[in-house]
Amino acid sequence: MILRPSFARWFALCLFSSSVLAASPDGVVAVSHPAAAAAGARMLAAGGNAIDAAAAVQFALNVVEPQSSGLGGGGFMLVHLAQTGQTFIVDSRERAPQKASADQFAPDGLPMPFPLASTSGLAVGVPGTLRGVDTALKRWGTKTLADTLAPAIELAGHGFRVNRFLAADIANDGGRTALHPETAAIFRPKGVPLAEGDWLVQPDLARTLRLIAARGADAFYRGPLARAIVEAQRRTRSELGETGKGRMALADLAAYRVAIREPLIGHYRGWTLATMPPPSSGGLTVLQMLGLLERFPLGDAAQGYGFGSPKTLHAMIEAMRLAFADRAVWIGDDDAVALPREGLLHPDYLATRAALITPDRRMDTPQAGDPTPWDKTAVPPPSSRAWAESPHTTHFAIVDRWGNVVSYTSTIEYTWGSGITVPGYGFLLNNELTDFNFVPAADSAAGNPGANDVAPGKRPRSSMAPTLLFKDGKPVAAYGSPGGATIINSVLNVTLNLIDHGMPMQQAIAAPRLSVTHATGKVGCEGGLAFMQPRIGVAAQDALRKLGHTGLGEAGTDGCAETIGSVQAVMIDPATGEHHGAADARREGTVVRVRP
Repeated sequence: MILRPSFARWFALCLFSSSVLAASPDGVVAVSHPAAAAAGARMLAAGGNAIDAAAAVQFALNVVEPQSSGLGGGGFMLVHLAQTGQTFIVDSRERAPQKASADQFAPDGLPMPFPLASTSGLAVGVPGTLRGVDTALKRWGTKTLADTLAPAIELAGHGFRVNRFLAADIANDGGRTALHPETAAIFRPKGVPLAEGDWLVQPDLARTLRLIAARGADAFYRGPLARAIVEAQRRTRSELGETGKGRMALADLAAYRVAIREPLIGHYRGWTLATMPPPSSGGLTVLQMLGLLERFPLGDAAQGYGFGSPKTLHAMIEAMRLAFADRAVWIGDDDAVALPREGLLHPDYLATRAALITPDRRMDTPQAGDPTPWDKTAVPPPSSRAWAESPHTTHFAIVDRWGNVVSYTSTIEYTWGSGITVPGYGFLLNNELTDFNFVPAADSAAGNPGANDVAPGKRPRSSMAPTLLFKDGKPVAAYGSPGGATIINSVLNVTLNLIDHGMPMQQAIAAPRLSVTHATGKVGCEGGLAFMQPRIGVAAQDALRKLGHTGLGEAGTDGCAETIGSVQAVMIDPATGEHHGAADARREGTVVRVRP
C-alpha cells in the first residue's frame, strides 16, 4: 500500500511552507510579478470577482512583462464558477489570417530559418487577448473594462522599476528588441539596454490602454488602431523580401471571435483534473503522462519510488518520451481536423503504451502509437515539423471570496514575440504562427490531414495547460506554468508532487523539475537554485546515465542546473473554506490576499 498524507493535512501544511505563501478565507492572487498581483488584488478589494481580477492582472502584465504576454497575443482562461459549479475555458488563442497558406513558411519547399521567419510580420497571428478578456468580463465579470484597465494605465503612464528578469530578457534577447526602432526606443533607449533598477515609462502604451478604456475592445479590432496593427505586421526581414510580409487584413481583426470550450477532464488516483483541450496539446499530454504513470507506485519510498529516486525519474522520463511522441503526431486544432482525443486517453491504449516502460532499461526512441481503434473519430496520423516553443509566456491563478477560480496562461509566443511594436501604440505583436508546421504535412494520397499545418482561421498548436484539481467534485487547486513545451512537464511535476509525494503546494512548486520534450529523450532537470529542494542527487543522475539517458553531462557531475517554468497557484481547503496561494521564485512570484 502507498501511504500518502491526508487531504486535510496537505492543506494544513500549506500554511507553513514558505514566506511567499498566504492564507485567507477571502480573495487570493498568485502572479509572477508583484505589480500585476497588486492590480488583481485592487479589483478584489473593490468588490470584484476572480474574472475582474484576472482582467486587471492580464493588462498589468502587458506593462511589466511585455516580453511574455500582452494585447498583441492570446491565451487560455480556465474559469470555475462557484455558484453554478460550471468549469469552462475562454479560448483567445491567435488565429491565422484568411490569406494564410500551408506553405507560407516554406514557399520554395524549404523551411525559412526560424530567426528570420519569427521576427517578420508573416509570423503574426490575429491577436485574441483583448477580445477574450472583454468577453469574460461581459459574461461573468462585475467590473467594466475601463475599471480593470485602470491599474495598467497607471503603471504604463507613471512607470515601474525594471526587475532582474526583464533586464535579463532585454540583455539576452538574441537581438529582438533591437530589430525595430519602436521596440528599441522602449527597451534600448539611445542604444543602451534597460538594466535592473531602471525606471520604465511607456506613454504610447498608456494612451492605447486609455483609448480602449474609453471606446471598448472594438477600438482595437476596428479603426485606426486596427489599421496600425495591419501596417505593422507588413514588416519583413530584408532576407525574406515580400514572402516575409504579414498577411493579416482589417477583416481578420474585425472577424476575430473567442471560443468558449469545455475543459478536458481526466482522473489520477482518485483526483480529477480539468485542463486545456486542443488546440493546446498541454492538457492531453499531461493526462496521458498521468495515465502512463498510474501503474507505478510513485511516492512509495519503500519500493524505491520516492521523490528524486532513479526509479521515479526513469518512469517520468519514459512517460514523457511516449506522450511527446504522440503529441508530435496527433495534436492540432481539432476545430479544423478531428483528433483522436478519446483514443489517446483510453485506458486500453494507455496500457499498450505503458507496457513499453521497463524499470531497468531505457527504451529505444519511441514512435507515436495508433489510438484510432479506441476512438470514435479515427483519423490518419499527421506529422509535425514545427519549431521549438519559447520558454516564456506567463501564468497566474486567482480565487475570490466567493470561491470563483481563474487559472490563466497567456503569451505572445517567443520571448518578445515578433519583436514588432505597433508604432504609436506601444505593444508588441506575437509570432504565434511559428507554432504551426513550417513544412506542410498534408498528403491526400497517404491520408494525412496535416493537423498542424497553417490554414486560414486556424489556431496553431499550443502547450499551455491551465489546470484545476478537484477532489470529490470540489475545486481544491488551480495552477499552470509558462515555458513552451516544458509547460506540460512543469504541470506534471507539480501534480505528482501534490498527489504522489504529498507535498504542500509551496514545496511542490519549489521542488526541482524534470523535463523531456522529445521522444529522443534528452533530459533537462533543475537544481541550480538554493530553494529547489530536495535536490536530485548526483547518485540518482548517475543511475539514469547508466540506463542510457542523455542530457545530464558526465558521470559523477551534477547535470541538473536548468530553470524550468514558473508555476503560480491558488488552493481552497474544502474542510475550512480557507483560500491559499503559492508563487514561484523562478520569477518574481507574488501572492496577495484580500480581506474586506
